[in-house]
Amino acid sequence: MTSMPAQAGAADAEALLARAAELRHELGATFRDDLVEAIYHDAAKITGRAVTVRGKRTWDWDQRLDRLITSPVLGLPLMLLLLAIVFWLTISGANYPSRMLASGLFWVEGAGSRLFESIGAPWWLTGLVWHGVYRCLAWVVSVMLPPMAIFFPLFTILEDLGYLPRVAFNLDRLFKKAGAHGKQVLTMSMGFGCNAAGVIACRTIDSPRERLIAILTNNFVPCNGRWPTIILLATVFVGAAAPPTAASAVAAGSVVMVVLIGFLITLLVSAILSRTVLKGEPSAFTLELPPYRRPSFLRIIYTSMIDRTLFVLWRAIIFAAPAGAVIWLLANTHAGGSSIAQHCVEALDPLGRAIGLDGVILLAYVIAIPANEIVVPTILMLYLGQSMMTKEFETAQDWRDLFVGAHGWTLLTAVNLILFSLLHNPCSTTIYTMWKETKSAKWTTLGALMPLALAFAVTFLVAQVWRLLV
Repeated sequence: MTSMPAQAGAADAEALLARAAELRHELGATFRDDLVEAIYHDAAKITGRAVTVRGKRTWDWDQRLDRLITSPVLGLPLMLLLLAIVFWLTISGANYPSRMLASGLFWVEGAGSRLFESIGAPWWLTGLVWHGVYRCLAWVVSVMLPPMAIFFPLFTILEDLGYLPRVAFNLDRLFKKAGAHGKQVLTMSMGFGCNAAGVIACRTIDSPRERLIAILTNNFVPCNGRWPTIILLATVFVGAAAPPTAASAVAAGSVVMVVLIGFLITLLVSAILSRTVLKGEPSAFTLELPPYRRPSFLRIIYTSMIDRTLFVLWRAIIFAAPAGAVIWLLANTHAGGSSIAQHCVEALDPLGRAIGLDGVILLAYVIAIPANEIVVPTILMLYLGQSMMTKEFETAQDWRDLFVGAHGWTLLTAVNLILFSLLHNPCSTTIYTMWKETKSAKWTTLGALMPLALAFAVTFLVAQVWRLLV
């Protein structure tokens, strides 16, 4: 039985909470900002009374830099310029190492398959192990490792310098209007390297509701697994339509446009989530800009290579190995005179045509759920009728001959493939990471299926409008 004093205490507490809720509405939406501003105003007054400044007071160099970086006029353009430079360094710097790594790994594949043949191993075992599982792993490692080994150190340098909090400061107002947290921009930045790493970075957001919004929308940031597809299409279709002298700049500009589209969709979906299934009062975000610091070389190496690159790569390898076996089995198991892969393509083709794509592209994305890096080589394998993933072409014209000449791709196909690559479901590594972070099958399922539904809806709408107007 509950005692009378306990009941009275509970009633008093409820009355106090009810009165606090009433007063909260009278304070206005900006009372937290006003409170922080008052605290800093009082701190400045105390400093003025206690500290004596001799000589002429001048701005320090970091204050001068902040006036430029956090400027309402120049802050966002400078951020986009720096983002473009990081992308350019990552993309251009990763090309040559990726090719070298692929050559070495594929040489090992050839040596391994010859070894199996020399000891009399069955053809299917040689194909499954070397042309299936190993070749898939070789693609994932050669495509994924070099960009991450460049992007994550660059990202960590900006983090050490103290620039990333300035980015959060510049974009906080937009995220606040969307009902999200200003720190979400930092988790999005991590997503450019890998969405799984971006999901892990959401731990820095204290509010469970806003942390969940950031986790569910991180997929709309194109990761390095999706860069090969986006860059290829930007080069073959967008860049090829420009004069040769401006082709690379136009292609790079189109890639930045894709990033901006992903950013806008992130804000839109965050706003919808914060007003529907994740309603709640936004938490206070008081950001005190840290001083600029000299980056620590050892910390950059450890954080970028051990904590981020190798951790994410290992998870991708775990999920990519079974995908390689599935790809080989689909291409080498026949029924009714055709491979199972061909039967799947024919079944998916009507749905693919409805959204401006085809069955080959949809099957490639189904197979590539473990790792987005294998989308392009899988499309190549299916188009060329090969029994294993095929090495990519060297020139843009070779790609155009295959896509446009042999398989009837149009500009609509390229546009919708870029949109589908940007919006579709996260890879299995990211889905697993979402479950690890949320411990919820409900939110993990929503995080996996919501982007896929949005990808189909957007590409279907674009295809119908395109066909009406063109």
